[in-house]
Amino acid sequence: MTRQAAQAVARRERPVLVYDGDCGFCTSSVRFIERYVPVRADIVAFQYADLGELGTTVERAEHEVLWVDRAGRVSGGAEAVGRLLTAAGGPWRALGVVIRVAPVSWAAHAAYRLVARNRHRLPGGTAACAVQPPVPPRGRPGGG
Repeated sequence: MTRQAAQAVARRERPVLVYDGDCGFCTSSVRFIERYVPVRADIVAFQYADLGELGTTVERAEHEVLWVDRAGRVSGGAEAVGRLLTAAGGPWRALGVVIRVAPVSWAAHAAYRLVARNRHRLPGGTAACAVQPPVPPRGRPGGG
């Protein structure tokens, strides 16, 4: 992380939720959060975020929702959702804590991956929502 990025992280007053703004399902989910979950965070589509400053990459942001806390720690997927809910407080806090504790966290991770792989089939989803499978490195079986 560059010195400038480290200073920006140190100045962050609120956590940041990063989502895929090109995905209708993701955008609908964020609108639900904005309406019903009293989260005190900045919410930004990764396409408009300075991902380097946030300590992450386009590849990761395309793969999962991200939660960047005030200290700059990046969580993804079900862990990010759990941290968002925990930060919201009230009854959401309890749900967020439960989601992040094993064995519920294992089920939450599996459910998140299932939804992420099929988000283009869910309400609000479009073909643009489809998550591409990772490309195997060159020189390995199946990698070309």
